[in-house]
Amino acid sequence: ELAAELDTLSAAIHEDAGHEFKINSPKQLGAILFEELGLEPGLKTKGGQFSTSRQVLEDRREAHPIIDRVLEFRELDKLKGTYVDALPALVNPTTGRLHTTFSQTVAATGRLSSNNPNLQNIPVRTERGQLIRKAFIAEEAGHVLLAADYSQIELRVLAHICGDESMIAAFHRDEDIHTATAAQMYDVTIGDVTPAMRRVAKTTNFGIVYGITEHGLAARTDLSMGEAANLIASYFQKYPSIRGYMDETIKSAYSRGYVATLLGRRRYLPEARARAHAQRQAGERMAINMPIQGTAADIMKIAMINMARAIAESGLPVRMILQVHDELLFELPEADVPALAALARQTMKSAYELVIPLKVDLAAGPTWGDMGDVD
Repeated sequence: ELAAELDTLSAAIHEDAGHEFKINSPKQLGAILFEELGLEPGLKTKGGQFSTSRQVLEDRREAHPIIDRVLEFRELDKLKGTYVDALPALVNPTTGRLHTTFSQTVAATGRLSSNNPNLQNIPVRTERGQLIRKAFIAEEAGHVLLAADYSQIELRVLAHICGDESMIAAFHRDEDIHTATAAQMYDVTIGDVTPAMRRVAKTTNFGIVYGITEHGLAARTDLSMGEAANLIASYFQKYPSIRGYMDETIKSAYSRGYVATLLGRRRYLPEARARAHAQRQAGERMAINMPIQGTAADIMKIAMINMARAIAESGLPVRMILQVHDELLFELPEADVPALAALARQTMKSAYELVIPLKVDLAAGPTWGDMGDVD
C-alpha cells in the first residue's frame, strides 16, 4: 500500500516540478523549489545548499501544492524504509519474534536505549504510524498486550524537585496539568481554557525541562516571538519555584561540575563551564533536564525490578516484553488482565515516593495499535 501511494505521490511531485528528479535529494529538491518554482528560500546549509528541512517546508505550505506532497512523501518513505521493509527482516527465525537490544550506558540521562531494531521509536501519532503498531501482536491465541504508562512522570518529578505549590496542588486535585497550566499562563478559569491555549501550555510544560526559549516556543506554535516571550514570562511568574530550580541547578552545575538525580546518579557537565557561549548554553540545558528525566528513568528501572519480582511471586503467566521510556509492555492471557492491571498499578505507583502520587495509565488489546483503557 505504501509503495503504491509513494508512486502516486512521486508522479504528482514530478508533474508539479515539470520534470523528474530525485525527491530525496536535498540539493535537487532545493533547486526545484527555490530556483525553478521561485519559492522564497530559507537559510542555506553549511555546504551552501538551500535548506529543505521540515521546518523550512512547513513554513511554506501555502506557497505551492508541491510542499504538502513532498512532506507526505517523506513521511511515507520513512515509514516504509525504517519500519515496513526493515522490521520483518529482523524477525528471529527460531522464535518468530523481534528481539531488541537494550543498553543502560548510551543515553546520558540514564534512560534505557533500544537498537537493532529500535522498538522505542515505533510511530504512534499518525494514522499510518498506528497501522504499523497494529502489526505488533500477542503471540498466542487468547493472549493480549497490556501497556502500563507513567502519566506525566517528568512533570511530577519537576513539581517534586522544585516544590512549586501551584503545580503540586493541580496534581493533587488530579487536574489535567496542561489545562491547569494554561489557566495560570493566560490568567483565565479552567473552564475558559481553549484547545489552542492548552496546546501552548503543553509545549511550554514539556519545553521548560529542556530549557525552551521564546524562539523555540514560537517555532513549535503559531505564536510570534513577542507573544512567546510574554507567555514564558507569565509561566515563570505563576510558577516561580521552577525558575528558582533552573537558576540553582545551573549554578550548582557550574560550581560542582555535575548534576544528579534524586537517587544520586550523577552526570558530569564540563560544558557548563565552557568559554564558548553556545556550548555553555547547551550545558545549562542539559543541567536543567538531567535531574528530571534522569530521576524518571531511575524510577522506571526500580519499577521494572519490582514488577519482575511481583510477577514471579504472583504466579501470573505474564511476560514483561518491552520498555519504552515511561511505559512497560506485557504479554498475558486476556483472562489475567484485571489481576495484572491491579498488580502493575500498585507496584509501579509505589516504586518511589514523591510529594505527589505517581499515576499509572493502563491499556490492553490484541495488538499494540488496538488498545482500550483498563480501569
